[in-house]
This record gives sequence, C-alpha cells and structure tokens, in this order.
Amino acid sequence: MFIQIIQGTCTRQQELHEHLDTWRNELGPGAPGWLGGTYGFTDDDTFVGVVRFESRDAAMANSGRPEQDAWAARMMELFDGPVEFHDCDDVTLLMDGGSDQAGFVQVIRGRADDPDRLRTMMTTDTDSLHRMRPEIIGGTLAIEPDGTFTETVAFTSEDAARQGEQVEPPPEVRADLDYAMAGAQFYDLHHPWFESR
Repeated sequence: MFIQIIQGTCTRQQELHEHLDTWRNELGPGAPGWLGGTYGFTDDDTFVGVVRFESRDAAMANSGRPEQDAWAARMMELFDGPVEFHDCDDVTLLMDGGSDQAGFVQVIRGRADDPDRLRTMMTTDTDSLHRMRPEIIGGTLAIEPDGTFTETVAFTSEDAARQGEQVEPPPEVRADLDYAMAGAQFYDLHHPWFESR
C-alpha cells in the first residue's frame, strides 16, 4: 500500500469538503489503484487528508491524468497558504486499517529513529489492545525514509477515545508509547469523513 498525506490551513472548509466529494464522484471511478481516504479539520483550521493507493505507481498514474491536474489546481486555491504533501511507501495497518464508521480520528505526526519498533507496536498482540481499548477500530502507520511518521487512529467516538485515554497500559506498552509519542503532534479530527472504493 502507498499513502499520501495532505496537510494545510484552510478556512474555506465547506468548499474544500465539496471539492473532495467531487473527486470521489467524478475522478475516483477512473483512478487506478485508489483505495480510499480519511479527511478532516482540526479546531485551528488545519486540514489533514490521508489517501490510500495500492502502490506508488498507481498514485503517480493518477497524478498524471489531465483531469487530476485541473482538480488539484482548484484544490490548492482553496487553502490559505502552503500545502504539505508526504508520500509513504512504508505502510503498516492496525486491525485492517480502520473503518469508515469511525466517529473520531486522531492523526499523529512524529519522527522515530527506530521505525521497526513502531511497526512492531502496530502489529504485536492486537487482541490485547482491542480488549484494553475496544473503542479503537483500526489505524494506519505511514513512515517516510527519514523516519517521519504519520499515524491515523480511528475510534468509535471521541467520548469513548477520551475515556480510553484514562486506561493505564502495561509498563512495556507505556514505554513504547512514550518512545513513539515523544515530540509528536496530534491532530484531532472531530468530524472526519471518509471515501472508499
């Protein structure tokens, strides 16, 4: 799987949401290898989009379509300033990658000097994680070559997520979390929306 993260400040939220809906309805059916996306705004008008493709080649083929160029140019006009794009070939899924039924999504961006440790955290003993935090219904971990990572965590609801945060994990899990989250930034998408094929 290949993931592209799109991030930027946007105060024209309704227009951007509608423009993304246009992509799903008009361009999505012809996009080779497109799997879906998770989108939302934080309280400070930061837009975060996490788009999934089967492969980098599929994503690049989509970017090369003339209709994609026109759509992307219009998208850029809707942002208040520069837009960041992060391309990731190194993708790990937690519990099948999440669910379009999620009521709350948290996006975490950080940097790790040991990506293998991050991947292990995402894939080891997910049954225990699900028992301890049943409100977590999946996630994705995308790692860039320099160790910068973007993790999405899908929750049943924000209230359930906040309650789950009060559960103290086992010491070994706490040590891993402290390592991964050191210096990380958290983006809370209170009203996420999803597109999928």
